[in-house]
Amino acid sequence: MAGALSRLRVLDFSRLLPGPYCTWLLADQGAEVIRVEHPRELKKQAKIFGWDRLSPEQRQRQRARDILARNKKSLKLDIGNSAARAALHKLAGSVDVIVEDYRPGVLSGLGLGYDELSAANPALVYTSLTLCGQTGPYRDKPGHDPVALALSGVLSRTGENPDAPGLMGVAAADVTTGSHAAFATLAAVMQARETGKGQHVDVAMADCSFSLIANLLSRYETPDDAPPRGTRRIDLGLWECADGLWLCTTDMEPRYWETFCTAMGHPEFIPLQLDRAKADEIRTALASKFAAQPRAHWLKHLEAAGTQFAPVNSVSEALNDPHFHARNMVIEVDVAGGAPLRQIGAPVRLSDGPPPVPAVMPGTHNREILKSLDLSDAEISALNAE
Repeated sequence: MAGALSRLRVLDFSRLLPGPYCTWLLADQGAEVIRVEHPRELKKQAKIFGWDRLSPEQRQRQRARDILARNKKSLKLDIGNSAARAALHKLAGSVDVIVEDYRPGVLSGLGLGYDELSAANPALVYTSLTLCGQTGPYRDKPGHDPVALALSGVLSRTGENPDAPGLMGVAAADVTTGSHAAFATLAAVMQARETGKGQHVDVAMADCSFSLIANLLSRYETPDDAPPRGTRRIDLGLWECADGLWLCTTDMEPRYWETFCTAMGHPEFIPLQLDRAKADEIRTALASKFAAQPRAHWLKHLEAAGTQFAPVNSVSEALNDPHFHARNMVIEVDVAGGAPLRQIGAPVRLSDGPPPVPAVMPGTHNREILKSLDLSDAEISALNAE
């Protein structure tokens, strides 16, 4: 099964979450993604996570566990080596897309920037993912996901504490940026195939994070008029049950709010849905009610009533949820010499898509890719030794 993007060839220099997430989306739809892996980066990563203490078999299984390396080929090269750079120049002439996540100017300083690689491939789409973009006062600013959320104003809205913001606990900016980058890349590819002219796609985590507050800016002309953090609507709830487990309710539409209040035995709350002065009183009464019964009771009760609710699943509970299994969002990937690995499936899927292939060890495709560039066996051996 070829996949919708089987005619797309991508050279992937990215290392951090947004870039690999972008190319994972492309690879899972059939794009040929060649991942360039720097030996120094691999060594640093192994030391940080303790993988350097694993046996070869354990390292292979750990590698196969990497969901974002799924369906990708691996080319292990020291990009600081002049012969490796020459090979990469040749390879860049045969791809549609390059994705990279180095600081602005770093790859250009190595002769691997957009200007250098597009000279021989004018239709090249070169996608750069950075914290703050290729231009602007913060161009060279270092930082990760929380910094992007902080700059864009998103972090000021997260958490339940009205006196202090709270970290999300998930890589919201990283994943949002990776998704936007995949969209932007495909848009640029479509244009390049129409015009024969590629372009440099500038994707910034801080910019993409702004999309997380699009609804707030759409509702309030002055953002400071929005309700402060920690004062969520009463018809949105997180409720602790008698057994210490939690559930979530989202009965914002008036008919659902009416159904919910009736089901909870508090019809008097129906006309008070938007009365902020009554919010604490209503929340206290509902919290007391939920605390009187275990979560299983409330899940059954709210299901029968037809309200909007869900258990607050742990990650393990989510992975065991039959709904996600039915939709192939939880899959098993076969790994040579070991038990299958449980992974998440493609977050978007077409009705006719390729099956997943687990991540391979760094350098697995060195000979195949370098041979396609008409390098001699001696040149390939020299690059592998480097």
